[in-house]
Amino acid sequence: MRTLDQWFAEYAVSHQNPKNKAIHYVCVPAIYFSIVGLLMSIPSGFIANTLQLNAPIIENWAAVVLVFVLIFYIRLSITMAIKIAILSAICLITNYYIGQIVPLWIFSVGVFIIAWIGQFYGHNIEGKKPSFLKDLQFLMIGPAWVVENLFSKK
Repeated sequence: MRTLDQWFAEYAVSHQNPKNKAIHYVCVPAIYFSIVGLLMSIPSGFIANTLQLNAPIIENWAAVVLVFVLIFYIRLSITMAIKIAILSAICLITNYYIGQIVPLWIFSVGVFIIAWIGQFYGHNIEGKKPSFLKDLQFLMIGPAWVVENLFSKK
């Protein structure tokens, strides 16, 4: 199993151009956010009825999936898992409130499509294929790479 630094080094190879990096700093979190929103849009009566916490922010399919996402990150780095947990909590809370105003799944699909267009445009500028075409696990490394690059003292 690769270390987080090894993943980051390989991911960085196709993310050198400053414009592509800037696009990724916006679009990767937007994609993560929209996926959380799409998962929250799945009817979750089963979860709510089972847990009976009366806490819709955590009684949904996004929260269930995010538990497994955090396990992936814990295996790489506890510190990164904490950072991704904070990002995930922000996504859950914000998506919950957006869903109170507009249909969440429609909003999430729109964000998802626009952000992926941005991603592919960034890779067109870079002149390199997206990393996930080589290994799907890079879809999980992208958010960590953004968090690391935006919020670390380097």
